[in-house]
Amino acid sequence: MKVIDILRVKDGKGGTLFTASPDEPLSSAITVMSERDIGSLVVMEHGELVGMLTFREVIQAVVKNGGSVGTTLVRSVMEDHPLTVTPETQIDEVRRMMLGRHARYMPVLNGRTLMGVISFYDVAKAVVDGQDFENRMLKAYIRDWPVEENPEPEAKL
Repeated sequence: MKVIDILRVKDGKGGTLFTASPDEPLSSAITVMSERDIGSLVVMEHGELVGMLTFREVIQAVVKNGGSVGTTLVRSVMEDHPLTVTPETQIDEVRRMMLGRHARYMPVLNGRTLMGVISFYDVAKAVVDGQDFENRMLKAYIRDWPVEENPEPEAKL
């Protein structure tokens, strides 16, 4: 299974992509995240991916500023070197990357074009769904196992 398979499922369920500008006030970005019930924003500048803002960076900024964000800009708290994947990246590789960097969200780039964002939840769901499908197929195969009427005797060595 590849990242493109996850994006296809998400696109069918309204997988809208939300972005922020690096020079946008952090308070505005937080408002979008809260209103849309999302855990990340892709930070774009001049049509290019320049970072990711997740609830992790937001919480760190709030703690650092004594409980408020004040006039903090997205640029000062965003992850400016986020891990990215391509639509062709295998899901097993994505899992390793996410676990290795404790990343919960990864932008998907096709060249320099942003295709979407996948979350750890998306990856886990895809793996579970794949395993469920495989289990159903195996059970159907076993249930339909042909019964031999006259089995040949085993050869003795």
